[in-house]
Amino acid sequence: MDGDGKGQDTGARIGPNAILQLVPVLDRLQGRAGRDRVLGAAGVAVPPDDAGMWPESQCRAAHLAVWQGCGDRAAEILAAAGQGTADYILAHRIPGAAKAVIRALPAPMGARLLSAAIARHAWSFAGSGRFGIVSRRPLTFQIEGNPLAFPGLPCPWHAAVFARLFRALVWPCARVEDCHNGAASRFIILPH
Repeated sequence: MDGDGKGQDTGARIGPNAILQLVPVLDRLQGRAGRDRVLGAAGVAVPPDDAGMWPESQCRAAHLAVWQGCGDRAAEILAAAGQGTADYILAHRIPGAAKAVIRALPAPMGARLLSAAIARHAWSFAGSGRFGIVSRRPLTFQIEGNPLAFPGLPCPWHAAVFARLFRALVWPCARVEDCHNGAASRFIILPH
């Protein structure tokens, strides 16, 4: 990674919601000038609404700029953007029939089905990182080399995405513990 935290452009890509969902949250909590300042510091522009996969290096730079420029509100901003991303996934990426099936299943089976779907689509949120389900009890996800995580900091964006998806489809009171294991981010999904 470059000294400015923006990293090398490896060609890896992440879904544009890693930035798109930051925009309304920054506008609401920091104002338009604050949003422009954060994204300007990151050296990134707002992707168009119909953007395809976006360069991982730009998503990483935007998340780092939130940590560096938003002080005590950084985790709140990133978590709200993660919730917005999950809401987008629920509205536009998971078919209604699939949501109905997951909700109708007993919770352990619904959790297994949702986890499998998340694993199949890890390319869209993990970029160059490597996603895995490392435990079923408790349900634990891991992203080795998580491009949206930084040393000594939690990863509230991913934690919020996972929490919102599991609350909406499996466990209404689900919570996610965000922890790190060396170079990996771990997310323990608990039913309550």
